[in-house]
Amino acid sequence: MNDRSQVESQDELGVAAEVVAVEVGAAAGLPANYFEIYQMTVEMADRVSARRGLANSFFLTINTTVLGVLGTHAASWYLAVAGIVLCASWWALLKSYRDLNAAKFKVILAMEKNLPAQPYGDEWNHLHPEPVQSLSPGAARRGWAARYRELGVIERTVPWVFALVYLAEIVRRLAG
Repeated sequence: MNDRSQVESQDELGVAAEVVAVEVGAAAGLPANYFEIYQMTVEMADRVSARRGLANSFFLTINTTVLGVLGTHAASWYLAVAGIVLCASWWALLKSYRDLNAAKFKVILAMEKNLPAQPYGDEWNHLHPEPVQSLSPGAARRGWAARYRELGVIERTVPWVFALVYLAEIVRRLAG
C-alpha cells in the first residue's frame, strides 16, 4: 500500500469513526456534536499539561543556572534572594496549572457519565483505590510508599527544594 492509499484509508476510518460517534450520541440522546466537544475538552486539558511541562523546564533551567552562578565567589547573596522569588513564582504557577487542570477534568468526568466508556474516570479509579486500613505501622508506611502520587504534588516540591538551597546559601554567606 502506498503512502497516498494509507492516508486515504486513514481519512476513511476517521470519517467512519465520526459517523459512528454521531449515531451513538444520537441513540443516547446526546447532542450531535457532543463527542466533538468532549474531544476538544480533552485536547485543551492536554495542552494545559504541555504548557505546565514547558514552564517546569523553563524554571528548572533558570534555577540551575542561578545555582551555578551562586557557586562562584563573585556572586552576592542577593542572587539567592532572587532565586527564592523565582521559586515562589514557580510554585504559584504550578498551583494555578493544577487548579485549571482539576477544573478541566471535572468537566471531562462529568461529560464521560453520558458516554458508553469513561476512560479518564476508570483510570482515576485504578490510581486511587479505597485505602486499606492497617494496624501495623510498618504496613502503613509500605502502603504510603506504594500509593500513587499525582505529578502535581511531586513537581510542586521541586521549587521548595531549590528555595531551601538558596536559603542555606544566604545563611552561609551572611554567617561567613
